[in-house]
Amino acid sequence: MICIDCLHISLNRILLLAVGLWPYQQSKLVRLQLILFFTILITFIIFQFTPLVTSKCTPDLFINVFSSASFYIIFVIKYSCFSINIEVVKCLLEELQDIYNELTDENEISIIRKYGKYAKRCTAALIIVGIFSAPVLFLYPFWPYFFDILLSINESRSYPRLLSITEYFVDQKKYIYLILLHANAATIIVIVAILATGAILIALLIYACGMFRIASYRIEQAMAVDTMRKGSLQNKNLIYKKLIHAVDMHREAMKFSSSSISRFKVMFSLIIAIGVICASLNFFRVFQMMSFEYDGEISLLPLTCVIVCLIYLFASNYFAQEVMDHNNDVFVTVYNIKWYAASLNVQKMILFLLQRSTKVFNLNIAGLFVGSLEGAATLLSTAISYFTVLYSTRT
Repeated sequence: MICIDCLHISLNRILLLAVGLWPYQQSKLVRLQLILFFTILITFIIFQFTPLVTSKCTPDLFINVFSSASFYIIFVIKYSCFSINIEVVKCLLEELQDIYNELTDENEISIIRKYGKYAKRCTAALIIVGIFSAPVLFLYPFWPYFFDILLSINESRSYPRLLSITEYFVDQKKYIYLILLHANAATIIVIVAILATGAILIALLIYACGMFRIASYRIEQAMAVDTMRKGSLQNKNLIYKKLIHAVDMHREAMKFSSSSISRFKVMFSLIIAIGVICASLNFFRVFQMMSFEYDGEISLLPLTCVIVCLIYLFASNYFAQEVMDHNNDVFVTVYNIKWYAASLNVQKMILFLLQRSTKVFNLNIAGLFVGSLEGAATLLSTAISYFTVLYSTRT
């Protein structure tokens, strides 16, 4: 069992509970909750594709349908992958708790707590963004009515307009509020699922950074000048012991960060592929809106999709880059210590550590993509290239 307060994941627990993904509460009622949520999401995606059957399938209709449906598909994939691998999340949290419990040095405990508080602040920031963005999406169909009231315009409107094109095979004017309820329910599930799954992955990567920082701290302590000045066998053994502990923590950090990503490689591969397509299509729709070639009243969803994709792209790759940088900092620490003041045997151990730095450590996804800011720029460049090709074929 884990200590939620020690790991600073109380907010993550609330988010995961809201979508039935908290690994320590998987009752039959929670399973029923998951089935209900998946039913809402999948049916909403299906009803976004039905216009391709009932209407004349034109390139514009195809782009409109896939640009919105692909956005929901991305997070249904992530939601389903987390629900399938819920035991993996549990194992990662328990592994993190075990590492925390093994820490005895007050400075090391302070370091891991510092990173835990940072993870909690990131989760709180994501929740605030979600709280402020959700009402905008929910009230969007009613904006024309608000503007009519504010501007005192006596213009009759038949019914609110939906964010995306859908076909429910019923009289849309008659059942508009039930349709809105279905769409809003799917949207709120997606928003909470994005926050819950994204925040817990970010927290795990931040804790991995904390482990790398502890490894650096242990190396610094092992090679403290006042320790090396004493040439007794006892102090040499103390240096060996501290260096071994530093190497152990470094290995734990690499293993933990790799495990946090490797268990979800299939999910990330699908998200990358569909995400690039989604971003390209929504870039195209936003560009049409800016060029006054597109109906501005239904432009909020593509703009939202673009913003969410960009935030998701750079946030995830930023924390992957942080893991790489913290790993490199360990070897920078090894380079900067006063190795020349140590004994010959200790210098050989330091040389062994430096040789490890020749092997690049990164968060690799199925051998196709490396999580980093450079990788984020590459994906964004790919999405823009596809958008450029799409726009050139439509003009």
